[in-house]
Amino acid sequence: MLKALRWPLITLFFSVVLLGVALYIRFGEGDANSDDSTADETSVVAASATENEPDSAPTVGTTPVPTIAPAVNVAAPVPGQLTEALVGNISKLNPLFASFNPVDRDITALIFEGLTTINNFGEIEPDLAERWEVSRDGLEYVFLLRRDIKWQDGEPFTSADVRYTIDVIRDPDFPGDPTLQAFWRTVEMTVIDEYTIRFRLVQPLASFPEQLSIGMVPAHVLEGYPVSELDRHPFNLAPIGTGPYQRETLYATAGQLSISLRVAPTYRERPEGQSGFAIDRIVFRTYPVLEQAIAALARGEVNSVGRLPPGRLASVSGLSNLAFHTAVYPSVGVLIFNWQREDIRYFQSQRVREALALGLDRHGALGQAMGGLAIPAESPLIPGSWAYDGGAAYPGFNPEQARTRLEAISLDTVVEPAEVTAYGAEDEAQPTPEDTDGESESSPDEDETSDEAATEEAQDGEDAAEDQDDVPASPVRQEFSILVLDEPELVALAQVIAGQWSELGFAVAVDAVDQPTYQARLEGGEFDSAIVEYSYAPYADPDPYNFWHVSQYEDGANFGGIRDLRLSEVLERARRETFGINRALLYRDFQRLFTDRVPAITLYHPVYVYIADSRLEGVRVGFLSTPADRFRHIQDWQWRLP
Repeated sequence: MLKALRWPLITLFFSVVLLGVALYIRFGEGDANSDDSTADETSVVAASATENEPDSAPTVGTTPVPTIAPAVNVAAPVPGQLTEALVGNISKLNPLFASFNPVDRDITALIFEGLTTINNFGEIEPDLAERWEVSRDGLEYVFLLRRDIKWQDGEPFTSADVRYTIDVIRDPDFPGDPTLQAFWRTVEMTVIDEYTIRFRLVQPLASFPEQLSIGMVPAHVLEGYPVSELDRHPFNLAPIGTGPYQRETLYATAGQLSISLRVAPTYRERPEGQSGFAIDRIVFRTYPVLEQAIAALARGEVNSVGRLPPGRLASVSGLSNLAFHTAVYPSVGVLIFNWQREDIRYFQSQRVREALALGLDRHGALGQAMGGLAIPAESPLIPGSWAYDGGAAYPGFNPEQARTRLEAISLDTVVEPAEVTAYGAEDEAQPTPEDTDGESESSPDEDETSDEAATEEAQDGEDAAEDQDDVPASPVRQEFSILVLDEPELVALAQVIAGQWSELGFAVAVDAVDQPTYQARLEGGEFDSAIVEYSYAPYADPDPYNFWHVSQYEDGANFGGIRDLRLSEVLERARRETFGINRALLYRDFQRLFTDRVPAITLYHPVYVYIADSRLEGVRVGFLSTPADRFRHIQDWQWRLP
């Protein structure tokens, strides 16, 4: 009899064991995570096994890092399926609103396409467009659309969809990004025929084609619905795009939303969709905090994590069968000087700034404070970009030379560049979304205001300042502070820098503050120097006009009030130049001027880490404008299975 009951008893035994494990995971870990703070991350509306990658490292409250035993093997993958963890929630799977939420941005990148896209070097290429033409004056762009594109419901993609998408963005009631709205209200759009559309700018803007990389939405589905209510349309959770993947199922688990995508049959009909795409299904599971995503990876519930902050690499060190795919995040950390403060006017002197740069061991400071969280920045542009110049570099660390230079300069001198009365003047080039401030569109006459006049005055003053370095004047203080966001790695970096500069005779304090205070003081010019992280996301175009041009002191991100004609003039010419080779040369000049004249000191580029099962082949992260670009070569991904 016992022999007859052998298999039922064995089955019962394993069922009890599995039930115990399940209860432990459900309640044991649930209790451990019950104190998760409401973190400053995107709220979660998706749950299962994928984590979205936020723009900054997720706030994880007091949740402990899961304990992972050494050499744990990640579970075998499902053939043809990738299950990825994203931290955050699914909110609106609509490219017009996805910029607000990194989770949405990751998923919509696979469902929707723009007229243009970027390649591995950040160069703009056609996507839904077949090609485009630019007028000689750089004001007019004519886009010819592909004729073989279908929406995922089978309807053809035409210029009516482009017209509708842009009309929604510039509608006064658009509930999305106001900077997008302000930019597109300056652009005149004309539909020529079903597959041709013309755009006319008020001023030349070489990066304009990238503005059309935003995902197009279907007019036949959304037209007629009030624009003010589009952010609440059911379409946002049942998206229809033209991209390689389409929504299969959307489901909720324990208060989280998860989604599975399948390769779209309409995409398979296109030439580029007829091969590859061995990953036929992608399941995105979302988790409210990073710890839960890592625990899911350890349990084998997911194959990858959308973004793992470098500082958390130790939390997965016990897992085997993992590959770490790294890239440079599209940001640059910079130490800026406040050129506008009367009692530290020596920051306006190039010789003083050069001495400070010589007295700073940037690589050593970065390694000591941030470890593998970032790589040294030799340029204000992003490595891997078509515009990046590997030949631009600061002089090496030389504290003796720095001290010698400072001894030859009296800091108690007048350094008074001529006042720049044209701060905030309109650029001669078309404003970008970063430049616009939500005001209504300006007339062409207003846009003719010349920034060149502003930069000429600035340079006249700067040149005069360099000649006056040794002229006695009102006293200045030789102590100053470094304003920094109160985050451990950044504070540590500021402290190392302060220590190195103290060796040059300066008394340097570190002023660590919270995010609201930090932002308010930057914008109000209430700092001596500051560590600032400038982000190019979500664009690949290398235009840093908003950070360094003289006109961007009051209304842009030139927080230190840098006044340098040569830099500003090159930036103006570069953003107007539509011929790629000439533009690359201009950005080469900009980078070499920057490292020669030291208006600020570049410090680091953050590192992006995508972690995936090592059996997943074909992953190439390449150049990033946003982390969603990791899917650029998704058609080449495949599992290496026995």
